[in-house]
Amino acid sequence: MKIAFVGKGGSGKTTLASILARRLSARKLPVLAIDADINQHLGVSLGLSEEDVSRIPAMGLEVHRIKEYLIGSNAAIGSVSEMVKTTPPGTGSQLLTVTEDNTLYRHFVKEVDGIRFMAVGPFTEEDLGVRCYHSKTGSVELVLNHLIDKAYEYVLVDMTAGADSFASGLFTRFDVTFLVVEPTMKSVRVYEQYKKYAKQYDVCVRVIGNKVEDESDNTFIREHVRGDLAATFSHSRFVRSMEKGVMRPLSDLEPENVEALEKITAEADRQQKDWGKYYAQAVEFHRKNAASWASAAVGVDVTLQIDPSFSLKDVVASHS
Repeated sequence: MKIAFVGKGGSGKTTLASILARRLSARKLPVLAIDADINQHLGVSLGLSEEDVSRIPAMGLEVHRIKEYLIGSNAAIGSVSEMVKTTPPGTGSQLLTVTEDNTLYRHFVKEVDGIRFMAVGPFTEEDLGVRCYHSKTGSVELVLNHLIDKAYEYVLVDMTAGADSFASGLFTRFDVTFLVVEPTMKSVRVYEQYKKYAKQYDVCVRVIGNKVEDESDNTFIREHVRGDLAATFSHSRFVRSMEKGVMRPLSDLEPENVEALEKITAEADRQQKDWGKYYAQAVEFHRKNAASWASAAVGVDVTLQIDPSFSLKDVVASHS
């Protein structure tokens, strides 16, 4: 399952993403966690030190390396410079799996407690006034476009706050998007905005109520998100310790919050894969980007990178 965590800044999406990743890994399930937020906190939340995180190669700074690997022998892509963030896989492309060993993972991945961790990297001074953060998260879009995940394999991506992810096709790359909502109107407004945009592309959005103190908070969230509510997470001493830099064992997590994690996992597991739709959406956004900027930027018609004979669904079936 490919899972996104989104929400208003400060809603707790990074914390919940990290706790779910740790829970899944503790059950010996494969987990690839990617920090695609401009505020890079997921690695530390997983248990890495700030120094460890700073040493991890930033995907956003080495997109060329990702492109070089993914192109493989795809003859439709003339060079690394012609590959853009929305380029879909085709005949000869080098696809990824969650658990394999490859040169790309060896360079970008840092393992922590069985979790494979990658990071887009921070916004740098060189980027100021020149480019937006989405130029970096394109590295994640490329990886997800070429990533085959199987049942009970989990790819968790901590996304940028708010509805910023709609600036690219990245928001369509997930089986389920968990939107973290606090019992506040500001948080609900982010949900309403995200839901509105996501509906146009049949993106599955489910809500995790967070920082819930009492039944009135539960009622507030339910009234505003209705059937989209997957679980609620109560105020937690376990989380408070994390926020103070103290990593406690998962066995210390409150029983009601363990139950919430089980509900979240079950919600993800019940989603049905549709590789045909997944590839079609990749092609759709590639065409949009080609018309908007990509073809002009690289000097070739990048729609010619779309391989009409390629079927991602058939490729996935061959990997089963």
